[in-house]
Amino acid sequence: MKAEELLRAMVKAGASDLHLKVPNPPVFRIDGMLKRQTNYGPINAGDMERLFREMTTPEQQEHFIHDKELDFAMSVPDVSRFRVNIMYQRGTISIAVRQVPFHIMTIDMLNLPGILKSLIMKPRGLILVTGPTGSGKSTTLAAMLQHLNENRHSSVITIEDPIEYVFQDNKCIIAQRELGGDTSSYPTALRHALRHDPDVIVVGEIRDIDTITTAVAAAETGHLVLGTLHTINAVQTVDRVIDMYPPNQQHQIRMQLSQALEAVVSQTLIKRANGSGRVGCFEILLTTTAVRNLVREGKTFELHSIMQLNRQAGMQTLDQNLAELAANGIVTKEEALMKSDNPDRLERLIEDTKRHVRAPNPF
Repeated sequence: MKAEELLRAMVKAGASDLHLKVPNPPVFRIDGMLKRQTNYGPINAGDMERLFREMTTPEQQEHFIHDKELDFAMSVPDVSRFRVNIMYQRGTISIAVRQVPFHIMTIDMLNLPGILKSLIMKPRGLILVTGPTGSGKSTTLAAMLQHLNENRHSSVITIEDPIEYVFQDNKCIIAQRELGGDTSSYPTALRHALRHDPDVIVVGEIRDIDTITTAVAAAETGHLVLGTLHTINAVQTVDRVIDMYPPNQQHQIRMQLSQALEAVVSQTLIKRANGSGRVGCFEILLTTTAVRNLVREGKTFELHSIMQLNRQAGMQTLDQNLAELAANGIVTKEEALMKSDNPDRLERLIEDTKRHVRAPNPF
């Protein structure tokens, strides 16, 4: 088997990911489920070495031999772009490939919450897009940036590891920097980005205290900053940022975050009831005066109630969105309950939502 052949088969099958590991045949992830491709034989160590060399440059191969880890992006013309992670396991190479389409889908095409259009047009502040690995954070960020690119003249700098979606300048000037090739670290790139006259800065992943400190400072000084975190809801996101700091600095970051934060968008993907792919489910926290006060005072446990009671302003909890999807038959109740951190509460909410869903007109 050839690497390009596998990548073409992956795209044709509609797979989001490809896993290559000794001694399995190739495995596709389709609609969140792993499926062994039994039309291929088991992969041995020699196959993995050959596939590794087909996918990488000599410089990448040298880096991998030295670090035993490698992240990069690659393209197959007329097929797709791919994000690749390579590591060793039990002494053999293991490869995971994520498909990143050439075409950047819009907010409307992805059926994302409409509030994202107004959030990306804000002149300043911090917007955090969060969710578990594989929940579509990069796709959501790309759709938001594409909306900005089509609607406002702005200077945009992205810092990514690796670069996934490739943008073409429209109304925006978009400079995309990749860790390793273009810069040494997120904090370094973020500090220097501030000297490059940006209006908008995108941080692919907020991993440490230096990155979040610089991101908050940039938001405070008049930039719009977008970043991602691996958290599962809005309240946990705010707590995670504050908990990055030692106790003697947490009061200060609560003050700064309460002023800089504009929104937290937490997302997950859930299987459709009809089996035709997955649908996004979102929790949205917008920073009203009440939210800023709660963040500043350390009362983040009350943010859930604020989201529940302010749907007309564009906020919603994950359970509210799950209940709507289940009540309308878009997802099954069983799948929705698996995504909730309070299944009993969600079950009641689903039944309550069903009572308010208007029956279809038979005529």
